[in-house]
Amino acid sequence: MILRKRFLITAAALCHLLLNVPLVTSQLLPVEMKSAADPQNQAQSSAATPCGRAAAEQKATGTVQTICAIEQEREGAVYKLHGAVEIYYGTYVLRADDATFNDDTKEVTATGHVVLDGGPNDDHIRAARAEYNMELETGKFHDATGTTGMRLLQTRVILTSTSPFAFTGGLVEKTSADHYLVYDGSITTCELPHPMWKFGARKVIVDVGGNAQIYRSAFLLHGIPMLYFPYVTHPVEKETRQSGFLMPSIAHSSAYGYTLSDAYYWAISRMMDVTLGAEYYSLRGWSQRGDFRARPSETSYVDLNYFGVIDRGIGTPPLKEGGENARLNSAGNFAGFRGVTNIDYLSSYLFRLAFNEVFTQAVYSEVKSTAFLSKSENGLNINGFVERYQNFLSTTPGQVVTILHAPSFDAFSVDQEFGRLPLYWFFDSSLTGLSRSEPPFCSTTLNVQTCTPSFRTSTLVGRFDLNPGISMPLLFRGWTLRPELIFHGTYYTQRLTGEIGNSPGEAVTDPIGRQALETAVELRPPALERIFDKEFLGRKWKHVIEPRMVYRFVTGVNNFSNILKFDERDILSDTHEVEYGFVTRLYAKRTSAKPEDCTPVMGALLAGGPAPETNIPWVHPDTLQTLPCQPGPSSREVVTWELAQKYFLDPTFGGALVSGERNVFTTTEDLTGIAFLTEPRHLSPLVSRLRVETSARTDAEWDFDYDFDNTRVNASTILANYHIGQITIGGGDALLEIPVQNGALTENSAPPVRFNQFRAALGYGQLTKRGFSGASSFGFDAESNKLQFISTQATYNWDCCGVTIEYRSYQVANVSNENMFRFSFTLADIGSFGSLRRQERLY
Repeated sequence: MILRKRFLITAAALCHLLLNVPLVTSQLLPVEMKSAADPQNQAQSSAATPCGRAAAEQKATGTVQTICAIEQEREGAVYKLHGAVEIYYGTYVLRADDATFNDDTKEVTATGHVVLDGGPNDDHIRAARAEYNMELETGKFHDATGTTGMRLLQTRVILTSTSPFAFTGGLVEKTSADHYLVYDGSITTCELPHPMWKFGARKVIVDVGGNAQIYRSAFLLHGIPMLYFPYVTHPVEKETRQSGFLMPSIAHSSAYGYTLSDAYYWAISRMMDVTLGAEYYSLRGWSQRGDFRARPSETSYVDLNYFGVIDRGIGTPPLKEGGENARLNSAGNFAGFRGVTNIDYLSSYLFRLAFNEVFTQAVYSEVKSTAFLSKSENGLNINGFVERYQNFLSTTPGQVVTILHAPSFDAFSVDQEFGRLPLYWFFDSSLTGLSRSEPPFCSTTLNVQTCTPSFRTSTLVGRFDLNPGISMPLLFRGWTLRPELIFHGTYYTQRLTGEIGNSPGEAVTDPIGRQALETAVELRPPALERIFDKEFLGRKWKHVIEPRMVYRFVTGVNNFSNILKFDERDILSDTHEVEYGFVTRLYAKRTSAKPEDCTPVMGALLAGGPAPETNIPWVHPDTLQTLPCQPGPSSREVVTWELAQKYFLDPTFGGALVSGERNVFTTTEDLTGIAFLTEPRHLSPLVSRLRVETSARTDAEWDFDYDFDNTRVNASTILANYHIGQITIGGGDALLEIPVQNGALTENSAPPVRFNQFRAALGYGQLTKRGFSGASSFGFDAESNKLQFISTQATYNWDCCGVTIEYRSYQVANVSNENMFRFSFTLADIGSFGSLRRQERLY
């Protein structure tokens, strides 16, 4: 059985401190200690011996001391004990072959198979000889082996401390209940007497629940000295942190050369800390890293991290790709408001491509920053926020589109009853300061070059948007009819003029207003459902079909081409349409009380979007995986399939549509995120969203857009993760067809640009599994016929330590072609040494 332990000494070089990150389980008790706990042996359970039972009975009457031995002699206050000696005093019991006990001073001198058990830390010490004071809980043990912080219950080890450890020493001196001095010995979290690793030290000072200090120590792996440390210190309590240098790491990369890094950790207070570090690249220069974390309360946190590179450059003349990236994530409650900040600063896209070692993050060209305050009460919501959006068009400096919301105040409501009438009212409003800038940009697609001149609004464009509405839901025998009427009124301090073809036009200071009236009627017939009588796979099945139809008419937007575009509020257009579709659901209900399979497995190896980089300080990402296993739901929505399509009675959208361009309106964006309007049309693509989840170990999703007018697939995204025992399989494919934007589209126009990329992953085991675990993933571009990236990671865990190695290769455009080997060596409940960071692991 694998047992979690928390050790009290860390491996660190030359006064280096290693952060406490428990990753590998450990098993401390040596074989002879386990056998000593057997009822047939001397160190058996106290209640199992006649003397132990007698001590328990006397303790119930108030007696704190009981002495037993085969032979006893008494001279005044001194007892001379021989054979199966047992001395019970308070919470301690001392056993030995022979002992001398002074009843006045409570001092014991014991020889032969000396064993001390008990105390507030559940000490278990075995020695050849000992001098111990039962009352003061102090003494010396010679040729000692022991553990503290755990209790043996029959054949099971129960942890009773957050800092258990095992030790051996020529001399172990206990100076108080929580203080040990170990001379000429070793400390480990591994199983004795042959630990996988240990610290052999001249002297060790341990304050249980405080700090541990190791002097003149050697780190031994399989008995082989690996490192020498003049001095090491480490906090041994979970809540305790101590300032100091972290373990340095060395690695090699084909792009950066040999790398050497180290950092200093500063524990400012119980709720705040800082880590500052640097990394030297033999081929490129050096980088700086910083991380500030604070957790003032359970509902608030601050996490600020920085990464910068001073690059010497590559090539002749040298091309310098250095830069800076900073992120601030925070949240908290203020006077009834919830505040959240997610700020991301990137100095250049070239820097991200060159120095980000995660492929999905490196190729992500967008940078988003948001800070907001929000409050909700009685169905009313008030938000104030600042937002900046950047999209880097290329690696050339300055080639970035920037949209700024600063500031913005929004207020909206859910449906509210209109007195005693069968009506409901609602509204949505916004007062925003905006700006947008675009650099001149030329791109070549299929040998067709398209150039766009620069565009810039004023520093602050004012926009006021108000959308009040009223609805009247009607219910009749399962049918739902919901007519609604919405007024849209928007005012801008600037307008757009001269937008023709590839020219973005010009923003001029001439106020413009937009008024529109929207009428919609939503019809939902009764859901069609059937419960199947026959069981299948030990479950009863239920099928539900939920059809719907929406008629929508928007009129009054006669100046769409003069509206500046910043966000979704600016793409409202006239429309006359009918939307129809249905959602079909398949439910399964277990007919037996089968529990959920709680065997630990890897998390999903594949997920959509860029790899996340935000985190909450001092919240472990695997916290949910450590919760007790809960029974699975007796009923589960196994399949969810949604189909939707729109028919446009007005194919020109009130004249807003521009032929030959990719047009995006509110009505199309509500249906699908894929732009499909390049010419007047009546029929939208058919949008399909399929989700399958047969159990907690299966997750599959397929999003599919099919264009009947052009008889092609506009977009298809498949993503699946499946667990079979300890095996995890993941796969995905993303297909996208983008029409070429170059004037009016004709039958002879260039075909759409096609993207088709595959992802696959295979894993076995998990990070803390005893023995071997491994995973591998790769990405392949089917259009360019190139392998984008491949990562392979393998881990082997022993009882108290583990090693992980990784090979990673990826190519990012013409900027970075990287091959690297990285490793991590982990000591149980101490931390890791190496170049493989935890957030970059596959599992």
